Amino acid sequence: MDQVAALATPYVALLVISVVLLVLHIMLQGFLATRELGSQWNAGPRDEGRKPKSPLAGRAERASANYRETYPAVVGLLLALAFYGDPAGWGLIGGWLWLTCRVVYLPLYLAGIPYLRSLVWLGSLVGIGLMIIGLFV
Repeated sequence: MDQVAALATPYVALLVISVVLLVLHIMLQGFLATRELGSQWNAGPRDEGRKPKSPLAGRAERASANYRETYPAVVGLLLALAFYGDPAGWGLIGGWLWLTCRVVYLPLYLAGIPYLRSLVWLGSLVGIGLMIIGLFV
């Protein structure tokens, strides 16, 4: 393995794990909606615009939307760090902080826990900030 690939490996690992978390969000949201609205709704075209009414299904949908809001930026930052390097290590620390916070955020949101959930979300933003810093220091 050449030196560039060795340096990119932790960022690629973060990227792969983040995709797994994205799929988990999508599957959880779909499972909870299907449990409430039925498999015919899931298999159909969903033209009628029905939405699940249970708090848990709504939270799963909102948590997924929240994840997807910042996810494109994180993917871009991880790829930039993998290509351009992160000599000080701030980007890698930020990436792991972002991922850890996003993993913790999901059950907090599903459980309806206020304030702590918001603090964890802020932690994920700090992680994004550290990834940005990692590109410039």
